[in-house]
Amino acid sequence: MMKKRYVLLLIPLILYVALLGVLPQMEPDEARYSLIASAMNETGNFVTPHIKSTIYLEKPPLVPWVTAVFFRIFGENDFSARLFIGLCAWGCIGLAYFIGRRFRDEKTGLYAAALLTVSFFPFVLGRINILDMPLTLFICLGVWFGYLSVSPGGRPCLSWLFYLSCALAFLTKGIIGVVFPFAILVFWLIWARRWRQILKLVSPAGIVIFLIVVTPWIYLAQRENADFLWFFFVREHFLRFTTQMHGKTEPFYYFVPIILAGTLPWSIYLIRAWGHHFRTYVFQRDDNKLLAVWFMFIFLFYTASSSKLAPYIAPVFLPVALWAGNLFRHADEALPVLDGKRKIIYRAVLLLFFLIVLVACLLPPFLKQYSDASKGLVVMTSANWWFYILPSLLAAGLMVFLPDRVARKKGTGWFFSIYLLSGLLLAGMLFPLNDFLAPYRSALVAREAIARHLPAGAPLYQYRVNFYGIDFYNRIRTPVVEDFGELIDGIAKMPPAERKKYFLTPAEFIEKVSGEQEVYCITQHEDKLKQLQWKYAAIDILWENGAFYLLRIRNP
Repeated sequence: MMKKRYVLLLIPLILYVALLGVLPQMEPDEARYSLIASAMNETGNFVTPHIKSTIYLEKPPLVPWVTAVFFRIFGENDFSARLFIGLCAWGCIGLAYFIGRRFRDEKTGLYAAALLTVSFFPFVLGRINILDMPLTLFICLGVWFGYLSVSPGGRPCLSWLFYLSCALAFLTKGIIGVVFPFAILVFWLIWARRWRQILKLVSPAGIVIFLIVVTPWIYLAQRENADFLWFFFVREHFLRFTTQMHGKTEPFYYFVPIILAGTLPWSIYLIRAWGHHFRTYVFQRDDNKLLAVWFMFIFLFYTASSSKLAPYIAPVFLPVALWAGNLFRHADEALPVLDGKRKIIYRAVLLLFFLIVLVACLLPPFLKQYSDASKGLVVMTSANWWFYILPSLLAAGLMVFLPDRVARKKGTGWFFSIYLLSGLLLAGMLFPLNDFLAPYRSALVAREAIARHLPAGAPLYQYRVNFYGIDFYNRIRTPVVEDFGELIDGIAKMPPAERKKYFLTPAEFIEKVSGEQEVYCITQHEDKLKQLQWKYAAIDILWENGAFYLLRIRNP
């Protein structure tokens, strides 16, 4: 049997904690929440989140609260900004182990935890400073404690933990954190013909715990912001999911490829692991019914929603890992024999996966050559690119044949080989991703240039862009020209003088330039640079990397 310490400790420690600082924070989402947490420490206001000194009430403040604490302990950096997210991902892995052990046995729990650890989607989401991984943990904890509370011998404290988990999920992302656990458990009890137990989910003590946790923030937020209740509960919940107000519309099948790709790389071995005897009892057990409802309710809810974003679907990967963990647990003990057709398909899938990884690794340098020739695409790779891709290519190549070879030679170790190689593949991806994405998706790349060229006390205008990371990394407050986006509601509440100083229309920016001897600004992409060069003859490019341009506009 695979050693527990490898599944629950060592590999997750490397993937979800030790490597958190490899990539800088990407724009705009990661830098947004870091800037909010930083502002909480700076202003002491932990009730109303602020970003660039504007009120930001779209999301509850639990994640910025915890991040602000980590900033106090470890300093404001990429590692501390993502630490809570990585720990929540690790918590989901531990939860998969405990659920699998309860549903089947310890081996199943270990296999489920291992699969969740090396699933591509949780791996990516578990190292991005956004709200969806903490939300996933609290929703899944809510489902689990709710399940235990209605199970035979369930103690009252389990119901209290159920409500506490829902309260933490609410403080992470709102009402959705309460709706999902309750709805999943109710539909499961109805399907399992245990509808009389639905009332056991209602706990007066649990309701009191929920209200004690969430009410203080709601009360204080409403006291500080007269429109909070309408904005938060009506606009950011009801209207978000029933209208297209946020412009996040996608086709109905949007989440299908995300789920399929999100289970890579281990899902390429499902053909090998799937045995005939598993097909007959998938929905005969209550625990399997719970996993099915858990998956389908969240999937169908977001499929029907008018607002779709990839991270929304994160809570479905834990039940997927639990279901697949049982398959791999039995396959590892008695690897199914493949017939001719299944064997051909299995080998073809492994080879296709390797070719996809190979193309993904080799394509960026060729795209860079195309970009240099056409100037129509920004792609950046360094001279170390070929060195960076070697771990991923090695892992993908070994995955084609090594697990089966180990199983034939040793009679065991098939899954453990898959687990280790998948972990190596995912970890190896981080370094080429950093080399490829960071120069044009993170403001960190401009930090040193800004510090070197921007005179002390001089404002740095962001021309038709709004990168929160510039403010976070350089510890400055940058005025923004035109690109207000999600800050519009907060800007409307600012005093007119402050708004005109820090959030300018293009006409106001032209007026500002005409009244100053020199103005410093930063922008992205060549089209915006050309706009400025067309307006102003005296422009010095102080620094640029093909994506970002740090400029000085001189007024003759």
